[in-house]
Amino acid sequence: MATTATADPRFAAARQVADAVLLEGYVLYPYRASAAKNRLRWQFGVLVPPAWGPAHGEHACQRTEVLMEPKGDATLALELRFLHAQRRTVQRALDGGGFTEVDELHLADRVLVPWDEGTEEHVELTVPVAELTGDGVTVPFTRPARDDIETVVGDDGRTAGRLVRRTEEIEGVLRLRAVELDGAYRVFRLTAVVENTSPWTPGAGAGAAAGSDAVVAADREAALPRSLVAAHLLLGLDSGSFLSMTDPPEWAREAVAACENLHTWPVLAGEAGRADVVLSSPIILEDHPAIAPESAGAMYDATEIDEILALRTAALTDQEKREARGTDARAAAVIDLADSLPPEVLERLHGAVRSLREVTGPDGPEQITEIPDEEAVFRPDTPWWDPAGADTADPARDRITVDGAPVGPGSRVLLRPGPRRTDAQDLFLHGRAALVEAVLHDVDGGVHLAVTVEDDPGADIRREQGRFLYFQPDEVTLLEDA
Repeated sequence: MATTATADPRFAAARQVADAVLLEGYVLYPYRASAAKNRLRWQFGVLVPPAWGPAHGEHACQRTEVLMEPKGDATLALELRFLHAQRRTVQRALDGGGFTEVDELHLADRVLVPWDEGTEEHVELTVPVAELTGDGVTVPFTRPARDDIETVVGDDGRTAGRLVRRTEEIEGVLRLRAVELDGAYRVFRLTAVVENTSPWTPGAGAGAAAGSDAVVAADREAALPRSLVAAHLLLGLDSGSFLSMTDPPEWAREAVAACENLHTWPVLAGEAGRADVVLSSPIILEDHPAIAPESAGAMYDATEIDEILALRTAALTDQEKREARGTDARAAAVIDLADSLPPEVLERLHGAVRSLREVTGPDGPEQITEIPDEEAVFRPDTPWWDPAGADTADPARDRITVDGAPVGPGSRVLLRPGPRRTDAQDLFLHGRAALVEAVLHDVDGGVHLAVTVEDDPGADIRREQGRFLYFQPDEVTLLEDA
């Protein structure tokens, strides 16, 4: 029989990476609610109410399928983890008593503003593998709505205001099933489905046309507190092992290819060399992912840029730090971390190389085929920095020739990432239409097209921040209606 479990000790090594998945992009530099990049939040593993998702390209469920080799009377431990968004409003105390809602409440050390906080939620259970066969196990779960009030006291010891947090109800279900596969080995395909079953339905706001951008944005804001944010699973066997889904043994490749994973990516987790724990993540990872040992704390952007984030955060003005501290407790912790990092920690971050690995064998290092040769990189006849060039580079006006037609800012193109692309996120965009924003030249004479993908809800923010996607001219095709 399935039972609720306390935190499984086998998950301890994997939980640090799982925490990074849970909080990836939670609050981005410069860690203030007013920053443009923090206005469009909750991007990974968001399971929305079913009445909202299909019509707006978001999902109400995720499905994980992995292969496992349980031994004897093996037991499966599972931990579903997600963030529950709670809406925080700010109220200022009135001189005559009572409170009034405000956009800002200024205190000596911080500026409090309205914000959506994320509280960690867990659904844990253990179940014998034998009980997962047949119809499997279905576990419904709910998190009730509630209101919390936190009094805010000023430097003078008097009540300056209060924070009112509203948490909406979440309903969901977890379905587990195992099927033994035919073959020479005792192998099961484990299916774990996490679904948001909230009955909430969106409604058009007064004075706005149904389906308008304003209504869609408002409905998503209303859907988020009823969503499972950054949802992911930890799976563990007390006896037996899982098979790698990215590098399975030859005899299991066909069965692995038949597994259906929707909106999630399962990998072996925990200590290297072990295969009794799987992390099923909405972010693509490799087997046995690990947090960089040089990382001094969570920066919520990416551990590979800890150094520049720490330096930039330490360089914020006192007023900017007050705003960040008032945005969120996690943002405040980042500010305190950046202000307290000793020089020896920054030195560890500087120049750290994490991509090297030992290569053994008589044939020497393996060849990295994704790196193109000189002929594979597009280059103009005359580099922009060459004095012989007719004009200086101007990304806002420059145009290049692609298949005999001029392409530049404003051109619509079809993205076709080539085989040299090693970023899976770029490969996912194959066949998507995009708008060219700029033509850029590098010091080696290469040319790159800065683009935004059509129908990307964050395109305006990308333009404002200059954060584009980059493709080479031979990776795009000019659309005929351009």
